[in-house]
Amino acid sequence: MWRCCGCCSRNTPNNHFHPTILYQPPTMLLDEDPGTLIHHTIGNFNIHPDKQAVTRINDSLSTLQQSRDLRIREAESSLRKLSRHLHSLSAQHEEAEAVHDSGKHAAEIVELDTKKFRIAKAASELEIESERLESELEMLKERLADLEAQGLEGDEATRREREMDDATILRLKIFRSLGIDIEPDEAGNFNRAVIRNSRKGDVHVVNIDPKFSRFFYSNYFWSTMQG
Repeated sequence: MWRCCGCCSRNTPNNHFHPTILYQPPTMLLDEDPGTLIHHTIGNFNIHPDKQAVTRINDSLSTLQQSRDLRIREAESSLRKLSRHLHSLSAQHEEAEAVHDSGKHAAEIVELDTKKFRIAKAASELEIESERLESELEMLKERLADLEAQGLEGDEATRREREMDDATILRLKIFRSLGIDIEPDEAGNFNRAVIRNSRKGDVHVVNIDPKFSRFFYSNYFWSTMQG
């Protein structure tokens, strides 16, 4: 249906029309009751898997919430322990600062440095003395080796020098060359003579008595050797 839009009064041709759609009330397409249709439509939906999924999600959320609460409690417990430890350390630090004497500490450091220097000096001196003693020990070892190589009577030059200076050794040497050995007793006194006669192969032992003179024993020794 066509209807004038009102523009005819503005000197427009009378044949100017605009198309206009007329309102028509809706008509019922189905004869069934809407409630019955909705009820049948709901029956066609399968919502059981969705309900199970929602249940699982709720269980997971509950488990996560419990785990989160447990972690929060553990974190709070650790925080309390750390707070107590921090408080204890702070108290100790404050106490140490209260009793700390910087001047006394510096004096102790100086004293320790002095002791350290003295100990280092003593150690150096001991090391030098040790080296000197080691050198002296090596010299003594060499001297001992020389003496052991020479024997109890020493080397030939030493023995000659000692024999020249010791009249007793010279006399014993003379007696020995004549075949007479003078033997000392436990006290070191020469009071026994062993006379050997090489021609006869005889051996005479004479105990020297101080009451007889040296002249007597000289003649006796000579006569025995000549025997």
